[in-house]
Amino acid sequence: MSGISRRATLGWLLAFLIVTFCLSPEFRNIYQLPPHMRIITGETASLTVSFPWTMTVNQDQTVRIRSPHSGFSRPVSLEPVNQGKATIEFKLLGLIPVRTVQIDVLPPLRLVPGGHSIGVVLHSQGVIIVGHSPVSGPDGVSRSPAKEAGIAIGDIILSINGVPVQSDSQVAEVIDASGRENRAVDLLVKRGAVTFELSLQPAFCQDTRRYRIGLFVRDSAAGVGTLTFYEPQTNTYGALGHIITDSDTNQPIDCNQGKIVLATVSGIQHGRRGQPGEKIGVFIEEDQVLGNIEKNTPFGIYGQLSAYPPQQIFAAGVPVASMSQVQLGPAELLTVVDGQQIERFAIEIQKINLQESPEGKGLVLKVTDPRLLERTGGIVQGMSGSPILQNGKIIGAVTHVFVHDPTRGYGCFVDWMLMESGLIPRRESKTARKLFTLSGRFRYMDRHFYTIYKVPHKISQKDGFFFQSRKDM
Repeated sequence: MSGISRRATLGWLLAFLIVTFCLSPEFRNIYQLPPHMRIITGETASLTVSFPWTMTVNQDQTVRIRSPHSGFSRPVSLEPVNQGKATIEFKLLGLIPVRTVQIDVLPPLRLVPGGHSIGVVLHSQGVIIVGHSPVSGPDGVSRSPAKEAGIAIGDIILSINGVPVQSDSQVAEVIDASGRENRAVDLLVKRGAVTFELSLQPAFCQDTRRYRIGLFVRDSAAGVGTLTFYEPQTNTYGALGHIITDSDTNQPIDCNQGKIVLATVSGIQHGRRGQPGEKIGVFIEEDQVLGNIEKNTPFGIYGQLSAYPPQQIFAAGVPVASMSQVQLGPAELLTVVDGQQIERFAIEIQKINLQESPEGKGLVLKVTDPRLLERTGGIVQGMSGSPILQNGKIIGAVTHVFVHDPTRGYGCFVDWMLMESGLIPRRESKTARKLFTLSGRFRYMDRHFYTIYKVPHKISQKDGFFFQSRKDM
């Protein structure tokens, strides 16, 4: 065999060995670790390090590595020593650095898990444009001054004539008064992260006998959701596990003010394949406010409690487990399926997606409790925000149900909810590792709230979430 042939053969053999190594479980176990991990003081993160990997820590005053066994494949524990930061380095054969993972050791935290059904009344910042409504003029010609001026569906009117907008009725009254005085209205409009000003002349509407600019707007939403947790020292709470969006524009509602109150479940619509079920709920006492709403975020709503909800199962609180502590296997969720009684139901964690940046579908879970399957068919609208516990610690919340299989759904890690609430420091990152499953891509339905009666406004329903009826102006 010539020298060139031998080199080619060795090259192909080397390439084959590299590819085989990269596809090996030993390599993937290390490479799939997120570049950044959080460990809460008092908990231990466990890893499996196999030959030919070695692991070292650059700050043993923050994190200590313990390996009770030796061999080609051995369990390794990361034990927090002090709060702070450390970097774990993985080397090939102890020589070649291949992977680093930053470790943040956070202070201990105890939360009181929720599961309570809560009524939610949310007022937007300004009024949301949900549609164009042509103005019928005296000459029979219809037009929309707002559309002609460039106002689009999804825009938000923040102020009118220099006065902050408080309600849709206020905007309609100012527009009509300005039109009768033959004056233009000056609007401050928000579109995404951009705000701009424009001025337009109201037109007289022959049908309504008032001056309008040709828009449908909405200023509030109401519904019933699930409380996830609260922190008893600061009274900070988190609920829902995902963002509230407007039913017409599908845009997030910028929260200006809002409140949560106690609610009760009066019925269940059973879930089935292709048709997720829902809870039917009622506000108990709208005047008895549990807390305010300060933030509407991709991981739920947050604010401060002014009164503690009753009937806590874990009134003394439970520890928090960061995502590195979550394991495949048994867990439980807390939720209400009848009245106000919180119950514990068995579930199984089937997939775990360790994430570097905030992303909602960190867990795939399956309802295994025969009681819940009989009463609801699995995960139904209104369970979003139900806390998930494993090994006596809160690990996340239910967020979505699979359309094709209501016994299964997604959950988010409690890490991201704690960051949104401000209970642990926020860390921004541009990357996130995706969840892969052997069964392929899942369809899911994002159900914000469930059916509710006795709300303070006339409301309309879309996808289980209720909004005040839109008003023309």
